[in-house]
Amino acid sequence: MRGSASHIHTFPYSMGRSRYQFLENQPHFLTCTVVNWITVFSKPDLAQILLNSLDFLQSHQRLALHGYVIMENHLHLIASAENLSREIAAFKSFTARSVIDWLKNNQTEYLLKQLKFHKKLHKTTQEYQLWQEGSHPQAIFSQQMFSQKLEYMHNNLLRRGYVDDPAHWRYSSYRNYMGMKGVLVVDLIDV
Repeated sequence: MRGSASHIHTFPYSMGRSRYQFLENQPHFLTCTVVNWITVFSKPDLAQILLNSLDFLQSHQRLALHGYVIMENHLHLIASAENLSREIAAFKSFTARSVIDWLKNNQTEYLLKQLKFHKKLHKTTQEYQLWQEGSHPQAIFSQQMFSQKLEYMHNNLLRRGYVDDPAHWRYSSYRNYMGMKGVLVVDLIDV
């Protein structure tokens, strides 16, 4: 149920899987990064595209969002889904198309030129590339690991000097975990 506390399924660490594979219905820590770390999401309208997409995936029960932080050039997520790999691929594809359309409609030539210049050569069917390939999913197997990843995400803002208090960053699940209203509903996990 959205917004309520849930628990992490505990699995043994010796599963013989790469730490960059998705495990079904297991929470994962993910990072999605803009090519060449271009500061696309400093524009609120573009950050809103990410928020709307995450909200859509949640409201259609395609993804459970347990934590997030949107920075100017990347985002961190803790999420789970029946097929998280597919949902993250859909999220990245939809948001890339939406961001590029917004940039074209708003004549933001500098960012478009950057996204074109930094596009991987093998991406011959597209003119621009927003996201770096991959999201380096790390399955979360314990409450301790979840707490560590959530703290890392929320405190990233402090380390970068953006805020003195993580509650002041609008695009973060920190407020949700402090019992405050966040921009997105989060499926809380007891920490």
